[in-house]
Amino acid sequence: MRALITGINGFVGGHLAEHLLSSGRWEIAGIARQPALALETLTGRVTYIAADLSDREQTLGALARIRPDVIFHLAGQSNVPHAFADPHTTVQTNIGAQLNLFLGVLQLRIDPLIIVASSNEIYGLVRPEDLPVNEQTPLRPVNPYAVSKAAQDLFAYQYHISHRLRTIRLRPFNHIGPRQTEAFVVPAFAAQIARIEAGLQPPVLRVGNLAAERDFSDVRDIVRAYELAALHGEVGAAYNVGSGQAVGVQRILDILLTFSTHDIQIEPDPSRMRPSDVPRVVCDASRFHADTGWTPRIPLEQTLFDTLEYWRFRVQEQL
Repeated sequence: MRALITGINGFVGGHLAEHLLSSGRWEIAGIARQPALALETLTGRVTYIAADLSDREQTLGALARIRPDVIFHLAGQSNVPHAFADPHTTVQTNIGAQLNLFLGVLQLRIDPLIIVASSNEIYGLVRPEDLPVNEQTPLRPVNPYAVSKAAQDLFAYQYHISHRLRTIRLRPFNHIGPRQTEAFVVPAFAAQIARIEAGLQPPVLRVGNLAAERDFSDVRDIVRAYELAALHGEVGAAYNVGSGQAVGVQRILDILLTFSTHDIQIEPDPSRMRPSDVPRVVCDASRFHADTGWTPRIPLEQTLFDTLEYWRFRVQEQL
């Protein structure tokens, strides 16, 4: 099958391309704004198109060239602090790119399965009685990124009903692992520990809200879910994907610190606090498990160790 990954140079996009290539059943193409592929491991194995999905003609040209059987639509602005700082660009980027994909598919009269990367952030203000969160939980987004993902999710449903596009909405909960940028909480901790160990930062680790509890999964488990959704998912459906366990950010930090022999102090950083936050989130992925058989495989401790090792390697490269 011919798969098109939008945002292939992103954190999830790169891992998804590697996973699909390893499965042996896919021919892979990828779109991103950058002039070349970010991962050397993909060079020569992936058809790469440098295109801006915010531009309708560039999107149409890429679709016409690839004519994919499956589109994994991952491209977008995914950082919540950036969304608060520039909500206009976040909304325009995330919603506009997806609409251009949909309109291009319709104009070309092709019929790919479209896996839309939604997000657990669309549930937003999750109340204790809502836990664990299932697909019927009301959408109460509390940040501009979440609003943009809710709109993407709803447009995917609308175009399935109104134009018979074969869409599936995947709503992954927090996913972490190697190569994630330090704009997110776990790599922010890991990168600081690596710099402290290398003597590039004083032994003080700056943190945001440590009281929050989130449902963390390894990105390598999440990309397995994307493939299983394409192979076994129900067209038109929405699926939560997560571990089913709430883990405190404080525990994440404590585990990472056990991997270091350095004595590191913790210091609150107001700039790392969100204007609005949800205390506890837990995923109910039973629907996705029932339809695809997916369950997470990689232990949290392994994910955190691999993430720290990645940042140690990155820091050593800079010395």
